[in-house]
Amino acid sequence: MITQATLANHLDDVSSGPTGARVGAFFDLDGTLVSGFTATVHAGHRIQTRKASLGEVLGVLEASLRYRLGRMEFERLVVRAAGYLRGDALAELEDIGEYLFRRHIETRVFAQMQDVVRAHQDRGHSVVMSSSALAIHAEPVARFLGIHDVICNHFEVDAGGRLTGGVVTPVVWGAGKAAAVGRFAAEHGVDLTESYFYADGDEDAALMRVVGHPRPVNPRAGLAAEAERQGWPVLRVSAGQARRGPGGLLRRLAGDR
Repeated sequence: MITQATLANHLDDVSSGPTGARVGAFFDLDGTLVSGFTATVHAGHRIQTRKASLGEVLGVLEASLRYRLGRMEFERLVVRAAGYLRGDALAELEDIGEYLFRRHIETRVFAQMQDVVRAHQDRGHSVVMSSSALAIHAEPVARFLGIHDVICNHFEVDAGGRLTGGVVTPVVWGAGKAAAVGRFAAEHGVDLTESYFYADGDEDAALMRVVGHPRPVNPRAGLAAEAERQGWPVLRVSAGQARRGPGGLLRRLAGDR
């Protein structure tokens, strides 16, 4: 049986636990800190502003479907998406990412997870966003939450600051994310056996297994099954507990200028 952890009990556990930067608190982004997927907001913006060709739209849909069916690796998916932005200036994409956060994503940050982030910050823990999202999507959320350390994926850029169509390797995902967190911990004196990890994805079980306090948040089927096997406490948050719910996101993306 899955063990449910109420927010109040979990916050009590954090506030009564050890203090200091040796304790890490690692947070996934999409589905964990934010309702839904941040990248879809950017994709919707490109469609709405007519920057995306029909070929790009169909290509992203096909790649996403193949990934969900297990017929495409995440690394190929993210590189394919980056390829559509080849030649764009990174600085402009960062500005767009900040604009879209303020316009669409800020209202989708889970209020309950803000409380969890703040609880760890109050204890002086090393709070880190560890996400497979691209930096233009992850960093605005991190700034909003006061998270200074971000582990995520980055576009490759040329000497002029324009995207080459590639992604910096190794790609942060699954075992690659666990390895990246392990390197961060070693470099910053973080004890993973005393640390927390919050995430929803099946691929995040690899990192859940190496921290002392794994905390699945709204886990998908594979992670929920692993949580039940391992006895990991599960946190449940809902869109109704975000600052504001998504409220017809796709309609807004299609009509907002």
